Amino acid sequence: MSFLKPGDVVLLEGPLGAGKTALARAMIQSALPESEVDIDIPSPTFTLVQVYETSSVPIWHFDLYRIEAEDDILELGWEDALDIALCLVEWPDRLGRLTPPDCLKIRLSFDGDDRLVDVIGHGAWQSRITDHARADMARALGIERRE
Repeated sequence: MSFLKPGDVVLLEGPLGAGKTALARAMIQSALPESEVDIDIPSPTFTLVQVYETSSVPIWHFDLYRIEAEDDILELGWEDALDIALCLVEWPDRLGRLTPPDCLKIRLSFDGDDRLVDVIGHGAWQSRITDHARADMARALGIERRE
């Protein structure tokens, strides 16, 4: 995850069961020190946000499925997280006007038995994502790329 840094926002989109939480867990685990790889990484479905201190970047994992209003997101420390952490956001459609213009969207979907992944850069991410960077991200995330 060396391509991600504090202030980055990764939006994880997809239907229930698409693998958003599994992907977030893999990303978090890859950033943890080896001595902490076996720690439990719970889904923030009920806590709404989980915070992880890693050696490279603090990670705030948001699950906004149960959020009803944008103001509820602010109460979770959203603005603070944007300043100091890598933000992984499940159900980012709930962000509404709080969606940052510079974000990386990872859209998970199904095509029959296959799981598809689209990586889309918005704002500054458009110049950060090249074909080489996409390949690096896919490798880092354990995703097989299909052209």
